[in-house]
Amino acid sequence: MSSKTNRKMSPVSLAQVAIDDGFWSPRMEINRSRTIPHQYMQCKETGRIDAFDLAWRPGQEPVPHYFWESDVAKWIEAASYSLATHPDPQLDALIDEVIEKIAGAQQPDGYLNIYFTVVEPEKRWKNLGMWHELYCAGHLMEAAVAHYEVTGKRRLLDIMCHYADYIASVFGLGPHQRYGAPGHQEIELALVKLYRVTGNRRYLELSQFFLDQRGQKPSVFERELEHLSPEDAHINRHFFVKPDGFDTSYCQDHLPVREQSEVVGHAVRAMYQYSGMADVAVETEDEDLLAACRRLWENVCQRRMYVTGGIGPSRHNEGFTKDFDLPNATAYAETCAAIGLIFWNHRMLHIDAEARYADIIERALYNGAISGVSLDGEKFFYVNPLASDGDHHRQDWFGCACCPPNIARLIASLGGYLYSQNHDDAYIHLYISGHAELTLGNTQVNISQVSQYPWNGEIEISIDPGKPTEFGLNLRIPGWCRWATLRVNGEELAVSSILRAGYARISRKWQRGDVVTLSLDMPVERIEAHPNVSQNAGCVALQRGPIVYCLEQVDNPVPLHRIVLPRDAELSAVFDRTLLNGVVKLEGEALLVEDSDWYGDLYRFQPAKHKPYSITAVPYYAWDNRAPGEMRVWIRSL
Repeated sequence: MSSKTNRKMSPVSLAQVAIDDGFWSPRMEINRSRTIPHQYMQCKETGRIDAFDLAWRPGQEPVPHYFWESDVAKWIEAASYSLATHPDPQLDALIDEVIEKIAGAQQPDGYLNIYFTVVEPEKRWKNLGMWHELYCAGHLMEAAVAHYEVTGKRRLLDIMCHYADYIASVFGLGPHQRYGAPGHQEIELALVKLYRVTGNRRYLELSQFFLDQRGQKPSVFERELEHLSPEDAHINRHFFVKPDGFDTSYCQDHLPVREQSEVVGHAVRAMYQYSGMADVAVETEDEDLLAACRRLWENVCQRRMYVTGGIGPSRHNEGFTKDFDLPNATAYAETCAAIGLIFWNHRMLHIDAEARYADIIERALYNGAISGVSLDGEKFFYVNPLASDGDHHRQDWFGCACCPPNIARLIASLGGYLYSQNHDDAYIHLYISGHAELTLGNTQVNISQVSQYPWNGEIEISIDPGKPTEFGLNLRIPGWCRWATLRVNGEELAVSSILRAGYARISRKWQRGDVVTLSLDMPVERIEAHPNVSQNAGCVALQRGPIVYCLEQVDNPVPLHRIVLPRDAELSAVFDRTLLNGVVKLEGEALLVEDSDWYGDLYRFQPAKHKPYSITAVPYYAWDNRAPGEMRVWIRSL
């Protein structure tokens, strides 16, 4: 540990932001009115909620699962955030009802897990590597913090403080405490949230303890395995025991956290771990921990991320393989992983104040995250491939239902990702219409945005300080934007002269009625992958603004692999209000490889013939909302 590591800025809270946006407001309303009620009913009908009654007895179905608490917790979090922007007495009462069930399931010592209370109580804390007790605890803690911050009610917060105190008594370096770390990270970041809202440093120290347990020799999970029965250790051995020895890279236990530089293993676990590392680094002023976060960021964002912001190519480990291994049709790219990438980058953004992190947030948000929910809000992707033969579809729910409530809580909390501030500066990271109330110095400042983003790059920002006030307004110039113009009250500024770390900083004494106009050039762009991404050799992806596009067979009724896009083909952007709830679609003239003259040949010396073919591309996030059929993000090019 060395020099101080405080955040360069702090996020503007959800309570200070109101969204009134053509793109996002309908999605937030669908999330509120359809997704959150749908997910409650799924949790109710599958037994997840009533399982807190602890009424299960042997022989009954369904048997409670050891990660059910996490699904209910994320629903509570999503519903709580929804209350922040849309007060709803019925939803408020429903949340309270679920919280009382949770309270009833808590044991006198503070322990809270349905499965290990009623199904196999003798196995409490016996298999941290695979049995998700600490993971569930973390999500319940996050739900408690969200509910308290939105409603002011302490019921769930007190429950989870009791649980956290119990966990802190069990795990640690004391003479009567035990080693251990969660196989599925989550509690690390949750404990920091709990620390920030309560001021109890014991929670921060416990988070650091869990991080520091990783990468020990022998591994905490190897030592744990010695005490498990062969039946209980089956899954552990599958993931941890390799021909060349014990390998816990699946859960990022291969090295001490401060020595890690390559993203490995399960993608969601990695993102939650790195989020926790960033939080602990800030609070403990740990530069070594922060340096590890930066190294890991370079690895994942420059070598192991899909153009959609999805991460984790492999179904085998639900995670990472090697640099530049980014298959399309078999991409796993779990919805939770893209959301986790947003969480982590949001933390790094506030530490370094560099737009590259907000660029990743935007890429994942508009593409690899919201693709996880259907336009009607009631069907979900667990896996988000970049190519499909037409057999991959969203589902109402999953046995492992981590993704649906995760996307619900992200959308419900969107307002917390738009703005940040420090004493002298305000930052705008995402261009979403609405307004925010900030306090800069001792002055209240209202900032309003009006735009048709992401379909249009013209953004008008109005500044309304309570009194003339000097501060810096920092506007992100997206990494995808090649040309931007900026005007203050009609007077153009040279963007290049005020650009710092991807933000154009306008420093002046602001007065009521000041208007900033930001124009982001938004042509249709062809994206090429790094030459080492072999799967995309000879192909391009289409992007306009932050939106990545794809071809769907419903618009292009031919085998999509036969479509070829010439480099000189003109592509136009057209807004279609009748298509997919209103989108900008891309249209242009491509070529289609003909097969009519092959006469049954499988191979021949002559090159294939091409004929003109008109194509339509739609936003990737909106695919599989119409008739089933093929889909491709990467298009053959010549």
